[in-house]
Amino acid sequence: MPDEPYDVIIIGAGPAGLAAGLYAARDRYATLLLEKNGLPGGQILLTEHIENYPGYETVGGPELVQHMQKQVEQFDAEIAINKAVTGLKRRDDGMIEVDVNDGETTYETEAVILSPGSDYRQLGLPGEDVMRQATRVSYCATCDGAFYRDKHVLCIGGGNTAVEDTLYLATRFTAKTTLIHRRMEFRAQKVLVEELYAKADENNIDIKLPYVATEIVPNAAGDAIDHVKVRNVETDAIEELKVDGVFIFVGMVPNTSWLEGFVPLDANGYIAADPITMKTPTPGVWVAGDCRQDAAMQLATACADGVTAAMGLKEYFRDFPDSESWAGVEPEAIEKDQVRGY
Repeated sequence: MPDEPYDVIIIGAGPAGLAAGLYAARDRYATLLLEKNGLPGGQILLTEHIENYPGYETVGGPELVQHMQKQVEQFDAEIAINKAVTGLKRRDDGMIEVDVNDGETTYETEAVILSPGSDYRQLGLPGEDVMRQATRVSYCATCDGAFYRDKHVLCIGGGNTAVEDTLYLATRFTAKTTLIHRRMEFRAQKVLVEELYAKADENNIDIKLPYVATEIVPNAAGDAIDHVKVRNVETDAIEELKVDGVFIFVGMVPNTSWLEGFVPLDANGYIAADPITMKTPTPGVWVAGDCRQDAAMQLATACADGVTAAMGLKEYFRDFPDSESWAGVEPEAIEKDQVRGY
């Protein structure tokens, strides 16, 4: 265990964590960011072109992360890579023990900001990962829709996000949009499905039910999609679709399973928090970014979450010495409508 405890430990060094680290370190708090991967940045490292981050007409994800990391470190925040947090424990004196790599190291801190992020749920299709790296497979219409102006894209999914984002792409950018879903009926709200069908003809949306994708086939150079194989669930017939890009809308998976019992998680595993302050019901613990319940899942809002969380440290540290009742904090999982206002 390191000799000196930290004022705040930030778990996850993606954009939310880096923004929190910047504000915490500028306030002269002893700040440590723990990142499970070999580089800070999180999912943004996989994004080649960013056009919706304020202040940049366009910027690459790795380039933006480098700027953010340099800015954080110039205020003496520490960033430790390959440090997967595997447990948190509140001591009776109020300090929090942060267990890393299954006991390899344990850090002590007075406060924690949780920013472990979430991952887009992937389909695991042949070619999916290769084409994701080539920026031809996306999981976020808001992030990448503008790159497909006057192109043909395939959307996959049947929930609210799939229908909403298909409409977003078709009405703003694409020349043609094909939407496939594995069932004969969408899971999305009825009003959204009605809007989808009402706008399908005028916006060149081809709705194919019940279909699943079976393979994303790269071109010979491996830098674009040659075609996508889709299968009719009822007949097993295979079709080949010529598309420029694929958008997969099958949900998110928050990186929070290891937090159960320490902070409240909703039914989907997202961390419950006051959406104004980012405070969780667990004293001294904040949340920031895509792992937060009802997060907007955008780069700019993740950074804003981190800033908000770090700004809450001042009040907490002012009252910390007088806190008396730390033991026995074991919050239960709560439902979405129970989050706000505590």
